[in-house]
Amino acid sequence: MKEIGLITVAFDDEAKEIIIIDQTKLPNETRMLRLSSSEEFYEAIYLLKVRGAPAIGVFAAYAAYVCACGCPSSDFESFYAEFAKKRDYLNSSRPTAVNLSWALSRMDKVVLEHKNEHVADILAAMKSEAELIHKEDEDACIAIGENALSLLKPGYGLLTHCNAGWLATSKYGTATSAMYLGHERGYDFRIYCDETRPLLQGARLTAYELSAAGMDVTLQCDNMAASLMAAGKIDAVLVGCDRVAANGDTANKIGTSGVAILAKHYGIPFYVCGPMSSIDASLESGKSIPIEMRKPEEVTDMWYARPMAPSGIKVYNPAFDVTDHSLITAIITEKGIYYPPFSF
Repeated sequence: MKEIGLITVAFDDEAKEIIIIDQTKLPNETRMLRLSSSEEFYEAIYLLKVRGAPAIGVFAAYAAYVCACGCPSSDFESFYAEFAKKRDYLNSSRPTAVNLSWALSRMDKVVLEHKNEHVADILAAMKSEAELIHKEDEDACIAIGENALSLLKPGYGLLTHCNAGWLATSKYGTATSAMYLGHERGYDFRIYCDETRPLLQGARLTAYELSAAGMDVTLQCDNMAASLMAAGKIDAVLVGCDRVAANGDTANKIGTSGVAILAKHYGIPFYVCGPMSSIDASLESGKSIPIEMRKPEEVTDMWYARPMAPSGIKVYNPAFDVTDHSLITAIITEKGIYYPPFSF
């Protein structure tokens, strides 16, 4: 069995296992997981062991293939009925990031395109499609970074929210891709990471990966962004995205909308970075984007030795918010940079 290096999502075809970093253990422990069942795949997505819209898409593609490998192979009807059941099960794990349903739809399309072939041939086509989705994401990350870097100058102070780095994708990330490319080219960016309550993706993941790469990174609480902007330390904001509606409204990790409002007030460019696969043109505006609600314990108990809120208190814990298109300077994709009025 081949060994897999430290990458976000990898696939061992011999063992029919998906290998991921358990991101819930970072930064204190680097634990690699090998997953092979639909239940493990669902849990990994729901519990954020694998996270980030692009990475979830890649993971879902491989998961669909592995699930299909365990479906009946005697006839197409039996095979597809079981595959569809597992596909829908996986798709229910998280509702907001469109890359999950996008990848599963692509895999489903491959199955139907080869419905008149032997199941073995269908599986071979599915494996090739999953590998293609993976490669496309790697290429998209680099292209997004190049496009974003064209808008930045050496020495800039950059603010990012949540984690849209290599841990959320297949390569350099989306919002952080320009940071990696700039670091390689001597841009000497000063980078500020919001901690990103309540799951601390900025503190645990972005600060971890950028500092490990040797970048100049400063961590601050989410409510300190205004102070940084007022002090003139931020020249641009770069964030990722989980779903972008046709008008440019963007769903991203909770707190993103507040950062965008602050950036607008202080006249700071606010850039959304993401692959074209995160754009959902079927939705007219962000009002139609489903917002996942998470468990109260993530706010009251997680990270604490004992609960830090009154017992039984009601908790509002949406995983995402929607940034209005009027607050977005540009949306940066692998295909180019889109400015208002947004038309994809």
